[in-house]
Amino acid sequence: MKARRWIGVTLMAVRWAAPWGCSASGTPPSATLPAAPTASAAGAEARHQLPLASPRLAHYLDVDGIVMQVDDITLVEARGHQWAEALGRQLQRALRDRLANRLPDTRVMLDEPGSREAQALRLALEIDRFQGRHDGLAVIGGRFRLYAPDGSLLAMHSLDVETVLAADGYPALVRALGRGWDSVAERARRSH
Repeated sequence: MKARRWIGVTLMAVRWAAPWGCSASGTPPSATLPAAPTASAAGAEARHQLPLASPRLAHYLDVDGIVMQVDDITLVEARGHQWAEALGRQLQRALRDRLANRLPDTRVMLDEPGSREAQALRLALEIDRFQGRHDGLAVIGGRFRLYAPDGSLLAMHSLDVETVLAADGYPALVRALGRGWDSVAERARRSH
């Protein structure tokens, strides 16, 4: 079964890397991470504020196409399956929404330059891996840091999340990455 899944994922990666075939002149499909369940965001009555810095992505992830790792050392950017929006912006917004659901007494917001709250903690992420892998897993790796209002480091944790794809193909990979991002949000919540 494992060998079959590996063959299926490898063939999927080769298809992703190949030109879009007959519809090469058309617009390739684009994807967004699955949305978090909606919850009422904390308003002015929130006891805490948590600005989220825009994640720093590894250079190979800061591209339009979804990245697939086809063996232990080879990474391929999909030409036919792309992110609908810059990955860093999606990750920042998706983490905001997921943390807002998990931290009802905290106003979680996007950290915009020059708009820093004097009394707010700040969460910063570095993402080194956010890709499909040849063995049928979606992998997320990196680290996050929680800073005090004065800029001192309160906590730093590594991220190493692996999520099994429910099926072969691009939609299953994006959904698995979304489930993995849910795990990242839960780990960040526990550090808050």
